[in-house]
Amino acid sequence: MNEQDEPRAERLARLLKRARSLPAVPGVYLMKDAKDVVVYVGKARKLPDRVASYFVPSADLGPAKSPMLDVVQDVEFIECETEFEALLTENRLIKDIRPRFNVRLTDDKTFPYMVITQREDFPRVFVTRNPAGVRPDGTTPEYMKGAKVFGPFVNAGALREAVQVAQRVFKFRDCKLDIVEGDPKNRFFRPCLLYSIGQCTAPCAGKVSLTAYGEQVDRFVRFMGSKRSRMLVELRREMEEASKALEFERAAELRDQIAAIEKLEERSSRRDGWQPETEIGYVEPEKGMRSLQKTLGLDEPPRVVEGFDIAHLGGNETVASKVCFVDGRPFKSEYRRFKIKGTGNDDYASIREVISRRYREAGAGHELYPDVILIDGGLGQLHAAMESLREMDVPAPMVISLAKKEELIYVQEREAPIRLGRENFGLRLCQQVRDEAHRFARHYHHILRRKKVVGE
Repeated sequence: MNEQDEPRAERLARLLKRARSLPAVPGVYLMKDAKDVVVYVGKARKLPDRVASYFVPSADLGPAKSPMLDVVQDVEFIECETEFEALLTENRLIKDIRPRFNVRLTDDKTFPYMVITQREDFPRVFVTRNPAGVRPDGTTPEYMKGAKVFGPFVNAGALREAVQVAQRVFKFRDCKLDIVEGDPKNRFFRPCLLYSIGQCTAPCAGKVSLTAYGEQVDRFVRFMGSKRSRMLVELRREMEEASKALEFERAAELRDQIAAIEKLEERSSRRDGWQPETEIGYVEPEKGMRSLQKTLGLDEPPRVVEGFDIAHLGGNETVASKVCFVDGRPFKSEYRRFKIKGTGNDDYASIREVISRRYREAGAGHELYPDVILIDGGLGQLHAAMESLREMDVPAPMVISLAKKEELIYVQEREAPIRLGRENFGLRLCQQVRDEAHRFARHYHHILRRKKVVGE
């Protein structure tokens, strides 16, 4: 008997038995139809309890999910270490798969971001779903220019709680007040409750100097960047020294700071390296394109930039990504993912393969090249891309690579790399393209590693 002809009661009983056999651990479950298409993704603190609840005779799933029971034929699962990791995995898979019965989390606006302003005298921290800060009339407020934007995070409530925890440590402001250094009105201003409970240093009332407040925010920015582990080591050492010196109040304060930082750290499982969390240095697109035009010596600002990255783990499940930016903004309908065949952990061979596959039609004159091709890597990766492009009949466009750490730009047929200032608009546009390609590749790699629940 065909599975599709299986009586409904027998099918639900089979699925209930399958659900109860799942490991009693946190995880994500994927409901599939007869064509092996994922129709629903959910998370669970304990897989058998949550999944079985769908198939018991007394289940009432409501009008949105009840029709799902008519099409579900199988259940796959992904084990996770914690419920928090299950939440991250669920969100990412819903974004990538877009199952028909998931009515939440299918729009990018569901992900909140954290913003740290940079151009205000006393920078503030706030949570938003509009990381570019663009108003309905198309304008951008002055305080959003040059702001550091972190995210996307998974849950707005959890992020706001984390910001509150961080505020106890770093004592930054989160209000919308326009505070100007040296304004005589400040000393007559009555600070809010956060100052009284020690969660803000009250720059609004002149209670902290510009320098001291700047150090607070800078410390928070460094924590959110790549130096948080070093900061924890330093804090633990200071706590031990305070304890030995019998400065117990100071030691307790440092202990609380360490605990707060460790709680804020619970944003992703770093061993996977796939959580979509990046620092997004938003750039005004026109400035980025004009700056890149000048840097690369182009006749016109580059309207179309495509970026490539390779991802693998010890040579296994090697994948590549291609992202596309049009007029300085992501153009997601032109994003592509590639499975790389037989190159192991040879990044150069992987780059040659993906460049050949992507631009084969362009080389034959059937498709247009972008204005700039950007490869994630250094001089070796650039040479690998150029080798592949030279095999095509049509001359390649401008090809560059962006090396991490030193952030050097290598350009085709130039021996020396280009070193730009960290605030250079062209460099920051290249970083956006590179980081987006990296994020996109890691997402695909993560999915393939996790039992290949989604095909190519």
